[in-house]
Amino acid sequence: MKPEPPFLTAEWRKLIMANYPVAPQLLQPLLPAHTELDEWKGQTYVSLVGFMFRNVRVKGIRVPYHTDFPEVNLRFYVRHKQGREWKRGVVFIREIVPKPAITWVANTLFREHYMTMPMQYVDNTAGDQLKVTYRWKHRGRWNGLEADADAQPVELETGSKEEFITEHFWGYAAVGPAHSGEYRVAHPRWNVHPIRGYHIDCDFGALYGMSFAALQDQAPESVFLAEGSPIKVYGKKRIG
Repeated sequence: MKPEPPFLTAEWRKLIMANYPVAPQLLQPLLPAHTELDEWKGQTYVSLVGFMFRNVRVKGIRVPYHTDFPEVNLRFYVRHKQGREWKRGVVFIREIVPKPAITWVANTLFREHYMTMPMQYVDNTAGDQLKVTYRWKHRGRWNGLEADADAQPVELETGSKEEFITEHFWGYAAVGPAHSGEYRVAHPRWNVHPIRGYHIDCDFGALYGMSFAALQDQAPESVFLAEGSPIKVYGKKRIG
């Protein structure tokens, strides 16, 4: 039997991941059917993530003007049991991109929650320091996610929070009250750039709903910058 070809291939690069502990009750209403919250040391998290899509191909085809672009999303972590196997995955609360066609494809085919906004991305290496910035404009207000880090990445620490956050290889989205969509994301283990400092200016309430407004005044428990890698996203399947 031939292996399943990926729906999308690309690179995910320079992933800033700001991680906030939240009460499980905040996320329970957003759980897709047949999933449960995934925890790290008894704590549930949401992550504000900015990263670059590079060299995007859909079913092997490059779409002009849609091969390189930034994305910012807010996500949380779940797991789904299939037989004796636990699949650890991600649920996206909202994803922001600068291209309307990407929003249409993701929302139509994958039942995601994309929005199109003006966006900016800058990365700069000076000596041993790397600076990465993501900005997105909502209702006339620029939001930002920025990290200063060592230019040289290091290996992920086994058992660390960074390992927990990065090594979720499935995506889940609600498809009605009794079913969910499931898709696989394949990538190697990522290295991370040690963080020297960060700055976050995000209107969580306006972007993600008032349930998340308190995050605007809450410092993240951790922030890290992953180097990223080539990735493959496979077609969505219905579960339930």
